[in-house]
Amino acid sequence: MIVVAGEALIDLVPQGTGALASLRPALGGGPFNTAVALGRLGSPTAFCSRTSSDAFGEALLDGLRRDGVDVSAVQRGPEPTTLAVATVDAGGSAAYSFYVDGTADRLFTAPAALPEGTRAVSFGTCSLVLEPGATAYEELMRAAAAQGVLTALDPNIRPGLIPDPDAYRARFRRWLPSVSLLKLSAEDAEWLGGTPREWLAEGPAAVVVTHGGDGLTVFTRDGEHSVPGEKVDVVDTIGAGDTVNAALLHGLAVRDALSPHAVARLGADDWTALLRFAARAAAITCSRAGAEPPYASELGGALDAD
Repeated sequence: MIVVAGEALIDLVPQGTGALASLRPALGGGPFNTAVALGRLGSPTAFCSRTSSDAFGEALLDGLRRDGVDVSAVQRGPEPTTLAVATVDAGGSAAYSFYVDGTADRLFTAPAALPEGTRAVSFGTCSLVLEPGATAYEELMRAAAAQGVLTALDPNIRPGLIPDPDAYRARFRRWLPSVSLLKLSAEDAEWLGGTPREWLAEGPAAVVVTHGGDGLTVFTRDGEHSVPGEKVDVVDTIGAGDTVNAALLHGLAVRDALSPHAVARLGADDWTALLRFAARAAAITCSRAGAEPPYASELGGALDAD
Protein backbone atom coordinates (compact mmCIF):
# COMPACT_ATOMS: atom_id res chain seq x y z
CA MET A 1 0.00 0.00 0.00
CA ILE A 2 1.21 3.48 -0.93
CA VAL A 3 -0.40 6.23 1.16
CA VAL A 4 -0.66 9.75 -0.24
CA ALA A 5 -1.03 12.39 2.47
CA GLY A 6 -2.11 15.94 1.68
CA GLU A 7 -4.79 18.18 0.28
CA ALA A 8 -7.54 17.62 -2.24
CA LEU A 9 -8.99 20.81 -3.70
CA ILE A 10 -10.88 22.26 -6.64
CA ASP A 11 -8.93 23.87 -9.47
CA LEU A 12 -10.84 26.62 -11.28
CA VAL A 13 -9.39 26.50 -14.79
CA PRO A 14 -9.98 29.37 -17.26
CA GLN A 15 -11.73 28.44 -20.50
CA GLY A 16 -10.50 31.45 -22.40
CA THR A 17 -8.28 34.51 -22.12
CA GLY A 18 -8.64 37.55 -19.93
CA ALA A 19 -9.40 38.13 -16.27
CA LEU A 20 -13.12 37.42 -16.70
CA ALA A 21 -12.83 34.17 -18.69
CA SER A 22 -15.21 31.42 -17.63
CA LEU A 23 -13.81 29.05 -15.01
CA ARG A 24 -14.29 25.29 -15.12
CA PRO A 25 -14.06 23.43 -11.80
CA ALA A 26 -11.73 20.43 -11.87
CA LEU A 27 -10.63 17.96 -9.22
CA GLY A 28 -7.09 18.73 -8.09
CA GLY A 29 -4.39 19.31 -5.52
CA GLY A 30 -0.91 17.84 -5.81
CA PRO A 31 -1.46 14.92 -3.40
CA PHE A 32 -4.91 14.21 -4.88
CA ASN A 33 -3.42 14.06 -8.38
CA THR A 34 -0.62 11.78 -7.17
CA ALA A 35 -3.12 9.39 -5.60
CA VAL A 36 -5.25 9.28 -8.76
CA ALA A 37 -2.17 8.67 -10.91
CA LEU A 38 -1.05 5.80 -8.66
CA GLY A 39 -4.52 4.28 -8.81
CA ARG A 40 -4.55 4.47 -12.59
CA LEU A 41 -1.13 2.81 -12.77
CA GLY A 42 -2.43 -0.06 -10.66
CA SER A 43 -0.61 0.46 -7.36
CA PRO A 44 -2.70 -0.20 -4.21
CA THR A 45 -3.17 3.34 -2.90
CA ALA A 46 -4.83 5.06 0.05
CA PHE A 47 -5.50 8.77 0.55
CA CYS A 48 -4.91 10.37 3.95
CA SER A 49 -6.39 13.84 4.25
CA ARG A 50 -9.32 15.89 5.52
CA THR A 51 -12.00 16.93 3.05
CA SER A 52 -15.16 18.98 3.24
CA SER A 53 -18.61 17.43 3.47
CA ASP A 54 -19.77 19.94 0.83
CA ALA A 55 -20.53 18.99 -2.78
CA PHE A 56 -16.94 19.61 -3.90
CA GLY A 57 -15.67 17.35 -1.12
CA GLU A 58 -18.00 14.56 -2.21
CA ALA A 59 -16.86 14.97 -5.83
CA LEU A 60 -13.22 14.71 -4.77
CA LEU A 61 -13.81 11.47 -2.88
CA ASP A 62 -15.83 10.08 -5.80
CA GLY A 63 -12.91 10.88 -8.09
CA LEU A 64 -10.52 8.94 -5.89
CA ARG A 65 -12.87 5.98 -5.62
CA ARG A 66 -13.31 5.82 -9.41
CA ASP A 67 -9.60 5.14 -9.78
CA GLY A 68 -9.48 2.55 -7.02
CA VAL A 69 -8.02 4.71 -4.24
CA ASP A 70 -8.95 3.72 -0.66
CA VAL A 71 -10.50 6.74 1.10
CA SER A 72 -11.23 5.10 4.46
CA ALA A 73 -8.46 7.18 6.11
CA VAL A 74 -9.94 10.51 4.94
CA GLN A 75 -11.27 12.76 7.69
CA ARG A 76 -14.34 14.93 7.01
CA GLY A 77 -15.46 18.36 8.18
CA PRO A 78 -18.18 20.96 7.48
CA GLU A 79 -15.74 23.68 6.42
CA PRO A 80 -15.58 24.59 2.69
CA THR A 81 -13.27 23.02 0.13
CA THR A 82 -10.06 24.84 -0.79
CA LEU A 83 -10.16 26.54 -4.21
CA ALA A 84 -7.21 27.18 -6.53
CA VAL A 85 -7.65 29.55 -9.47
CA ALA A 86 -5.33 28.52 -12.31
CA THR A 87 -3.78 30.77 -14.93
CA VAL A 88 -2.31 28.99 -17.96
CA ASP A 89 0.25 30.82 -20.12
CA ALA A 90 0.85 30.41 -23.85
CA GLY A 91 3.30 27.57 -23.23
CA GLY A 92 0.83 25.61 -21.13
CA SER A 93 2.48 26.33 -17.76
CA ALA A 94 0.05 26.89 -14.90
CA ALA A 95 0.21 29.34 -12.00
CA TYR A 96 -2.25 29.45 -9.11
CA SER A 97 -3.88 31.72 -6.59
CA PHE A 98 -5.53 30.08 -3.59
CA TYR A 99 -8.60 30.53 -1.41
CA VAL A 100 -7.69 28.68 1.78
CA ASP A 101 -8.98 30.58 4.81
CA GLY A 102 -11.14 28.37 7.03
CA THR A 103 -11.11 25.41 4.65
CA ALA A 104 -11.49 21.78 5.67
CA ASP A 105 -8.16 20.32 4.60
CA ARG A 106 -6.00 22.55 6.77
CA LEU A 107 -7.64 21.12 9.93
CA PHE A 108 -6.17 17.66 9.32
CA THR A 109 -4.99 15.79 12.43
CA ALA A 110 -2.37 13.04 12.40
CA PRO A 111 -3.93 9.55 12.54
CA ALA A 112 -3.02 7.12 15.30
CA ALA A 113 -1.71 4.63 12.73
CA LEU A 114 -1.13 4.23 9.01
CA PRO A 115 -3.33 1.82 7.00
CA GLU A 116 -2.34 -1.81 7.29
CA GLY A 117 0.35 -2.81 4.81
CA THR A 118 1.68 0.71 4.23
CA ARG A 119 5.12 0.63 2.61
CA ALA A 120 5.42 4.26 1.48
CA VAL A 121 3.89 7.64 2.29
CA SER A 122 3.99 10.62 -0.08
CA PHE A 123 3.79 14.23 1.14
CA GLY A 124 3.79 17.67 -0.41
CA THR A 125 2.35 20.96 -1.68
CA CYS A 126 -0.06 23.17 0.30
CA SER A 127 -0.62 20.67 3.09
CA LEU A 128 2.92 21.26 4.40
CA VAL A 129 2.40 25.03 4.51
CA LEU A 130 -1.06 25.69 5.95
CA GLU A 131 -1.37 25.39 9.71
CA PRO A 132 -2.46 23.70 11.86
CA GLY A 133 -2.53 20.83 9.36
CA ALA A 134 1.08 21.33 8.28
CA THR A 135 2.34 20.39 11.74
CA ALA A 136 0.12 17.30 11.73
CA TYR A 137 1.46 16.15 8.35
CA GLU A 138 5.00 16.77 9.59
CA GLU A 139 4.23 14.62 12.64
CA LEU A 140 2.98 11.85 10.34
CA MET A 141 6.11 12.11 8.19
CA ARG A 142 8.42 11.74 11.16
CA ALA A 143 6.39 8.84 12.58
CA ALA A 144 6.44 6.98 9.25
CA ALA A 145 10.19 7.48 8.86
CA ALA A 146 10.79 6.24 12.40
CA GLN A 147 8.92 3.04 11.49
CA GLY A 148 11.19 2.47 8.48
CA VAL A 149 8.48 3.36 5.95
CA LEU A 150 9.66 4.99 2.72
CA THR A 151 8.74 8.68 2.75
CA ALA A 152 8.52 10.73 -0.46
CA LEU A 153 8.41 14.51 -0.49
CA ASP A 154 7.51 16.92 -3.29
CA PRO A 155 7.52 20.45 -1.80
CA ASN A 156 5.82 21.81 -4.96
CA ILE A 157 6.40 25.40 -3.85
CA ARG A 158 3.50 27.86 -4.04
CA PRO A 159 5.17 31.17 -3.08
CA GLY A 160 1.86 32.99 -2.63
CA LEU A 161 0.97 30.68 0.27
CA ILE A 162 4.28 31.09 2.12
CA PRO A 163 4.33 34.28 4.25
CA ASP A 164 7.86 33.72 5.59
CA PRO A 165 10.07 32.09 2.93
CA ASP A 166 13.14 31.84 5.16
CA ALA A 167 11.18 30.07 7.90
CA TYR A 168 9.81 27.62 5.34
CA ARG A 169 13.29 26.96 3.91
CA ALA A 170 14.58 26.20 7.40
CA ARG A 171 11.64 23.90 8.04
CA PHE A 172 12.25 22.09 4.75
CA ARG A 173 15.82 21.35 5.84
CA ARG A 174 14.50 19.92 9.11
CA TRP A 175 12.28 17.49 7.17
CA LEU A 176 15.15 16.00 5.18
CA PRO A 177 16.38 13.48 7.80
CA SER A 178 12.88 11.97 7.63
CA VAL A 179 12.71 11.87 3.80
CA SER A 180 13.72 8.85 1.71
CA LEU A 181 12.96 10.23 -1.78
CA LEU A 182 12.92 13.95 -2.56
CA LYS A 183 11.40 15.02 -5.87
CA LEU A 184 11.17 18.65 -6.91
CA SER A 185 11.22 20.87 -9.96
CA ALA A 186 14.23 22.94 -10.99
CA GLU A 187 12.16 26.03 -10.13
CA ASP A 188 11.47 24.69 -6.64
CA ALA A 189 15.17 23.93 -6.17
CA GLU A 190 16.10 27.48 -7.14
CA TRP A 191 13.48 28.94 -4.77
CA LEU A 192 14.68 26.77 -1.88
CA GLY A 193 18.24 27.92 -2.46
CA GLY A 194 20.07 24.63 -1.91
CA THR A 195 21.58 21.92 -4.08
CA PRO A 196 20.73 18.24 -4.50
CA ARG A 197 24.12 17.26 -3.07
CA GLU A 198 23.49 19.34 0.05
CA TRP A 199 20.07 17.76 0.51
CA LEU A 200 21.42 14.22 -0.01
CA ALA A 201 23.86 14.79 2.82
CA GLU A 202 20.97 15.52 5.15
CA GLY A 203 18.97 12.33 4.69
CA PRO A 204 17.31 11.35 1.39
CA ALA A 205 18.55 8.28 -0.47
CA ALA A 206 17.81 10.01 -3.79
CA VAL A 207 16.86 13.45 -5.11
CA VAL A 208 14.98 13.69 -8.41
CA VAL A 209 14.88 17.08 -10.16
CA THR A 210 12.48 17.70 -13.04
CA HIS A 211 13.36 20.12 -15.85
CA GLY A 212 10.02 20.39 -17.64
CA GLY A 213 10.30 19.27 -21.24
CA ASP A 214 14.06 18.85 -20.86
CA GLY A 215 13.73 15.72 -18.73
CA LEU A 216 14.70 14.52 -15.28
CA THR A 217 17.87 14.00 -13.25
CA VAL A 218 18.39 11.81 -10.21
CA PHE A 219 21.15 12.47 -7.70
CA THR A 220 22.31 9.63 -5.46
CA ARG A 221 25.36 9.00 -3.34
CA ASP A 222 26.82 7.03 -6.25
CA GLY A 223 26.42 9.79 -8.84
CA GLU A 224 23.78 11.33 -11.05
CA HIS A 225 21.79 10.14 -14.06
CA SER A 226 19.60 12.07 -16.50
CA VAL A 227 17.04 11.25 -19.17
CA PRO A 228 15.55 13.60 -21.77
CA GLY A 229 11.91 14.61 -21.76
CA GLU A 230 9.38 12.96 -24.06
CA LYS A 231 8.39 15.19 -26.97
CA VAL A 232 4.68 15.97 -27.00
CA ASP A 233 2.29 18.72 -28.04
CA VAL A 234 1.68 20.38 -24.67
CA VAL A 235 -1.90 21.38 -23.83
CA ASP A 236 -0.98 22.33 -20.26
CA THR A 237 1.35 21.13 -17.51
CA ILE A 238 -1.29 20.75 -14.77
CA GLY A 239 -0.55 17.55 -12.82
CA ALA A 240 2.68 16.72 -14.65
CA GLY A 241 4.87 16.82 -11.55
CA ASP A 242 2.31 14.82 -9.59
CA THR A 243 2.36 12.20 -12.33
CA VAL A 244 6.15 12.00 -11.98
CA ASN A 245 5.70 11.37 -8.24
CA ALA A 246 3.26 8.55 -8.90
CA ALA A 247 5.33 7.00 -11.69
CA LEU A 248 8.44 6.92 -9.51
CA LEU A 249 6.61 5.33 -6.58
CA HIS A 250 4.85 2.83 -8.85
CA GLY A 251 8.16 1.95 -10.48
CA LEU A 252 9.78 1.40 -7.10
CA ALA A 253 6.87 -0.87 -6.13
CA VAL A 254 7.29 -2.91 -9.33
CA ARG A 255 10.96 -3.36 -8.41
CA ASP A 256 10.08 -4.28 -4.81
CA ALA A 257 12.11 -1.25 -3.78
CA LEU A 258 9.63 0.56 -1.52
CA SER A 259 12.03 1.01 1.38
CA PRO A 260 14.75 3.55 2.15
CA HIS A 261 17.48 0.90 1.94
CA ALA A 262 16.18 -0.48 -1.36
CA VAL A 263 16.13 2.99 -2.93
CA ALA A 264 19.73 3.51 -1.82
CA ARG A 265 20.75 0.26 -3.56
CA LEU A 266 19.29 1.10 -6.99
CA GLY A 267 21.84 1.30 -9.78
CA ALA A 268 22.14 3.42 -12.91
CA ASP A 269 20.06 1.06 -15.08
CA ASP A 270 17.25 1.03 -12.52
CA TRP A 271 17.17 4.81 -12.31
CA THR A 272 17.30 5.25 -16.07
CA ALA A 273 14.27 2.99 -16.46
CA LEU A 274 12.38 4.75 -13.66
CA LEU A 275 13.09 8.22 -15.02
CA ARG A 276 12.13 7.28 -18.57
CA PHE A 277 8.88 5.78 -17.33
CA ALA A 278 8.14 8.93 -15.33
CA ALA A 279 8.95 11.14 -18.33
CA ARG A 280 6.58 9.15 -20.55
CA ALA A 281 3.77 9.28 -18.00
CA ALA A 282 4.19 13.04 -17.48
CA ALA A 283 4.22 13.65 -21.24
CA ILE A 284 0.83 11.98 -21.59
CA THR A 285 -0.54 14.16 -18.80
CA CYS A 286 0.78 17.28 -20.57
CA SER A 287 -0.84 16.23 -23.85
CA ARG A 288 -4.36 16.71 -22.46
CA ALA A 289 -6.17 19.41 -20.56
CA GLY A 290 -6.08 19.40 -16.77
CA ALA A 291 -4.61 16.81 -14.43
CA GLU A 292 -5.43 13.64 -16.36
CA PRO A 293 -2.63 11.16 -15.67
CA PRO A 294 -2.35 8.02 -17.79
CA TYR A 295 -3.66 4.56 -17.09
CA ALA A 296 -1.27 1.61 -17.08
CA SER A 297 -2.70 0.45 -20.42
CA GLU A 298 -1.58 3.70 -22.07
CA LEU A 299 2.02 3.04 -21.08
CA GLY A 300 2.08 -0.61 -22.04
CA GLY A 301 5.29 -2.32 -20.97
CA ALA A 302 7.26 0.93 -20.87
CA LEU A 303 8.64 0.33 -17.39
CA ASP A 304 9.81 -3.21 -18.16
CA ALA A 305 11.07 -2.41 -21.63
CA ASP A 306 13.69 0.02 -20.36
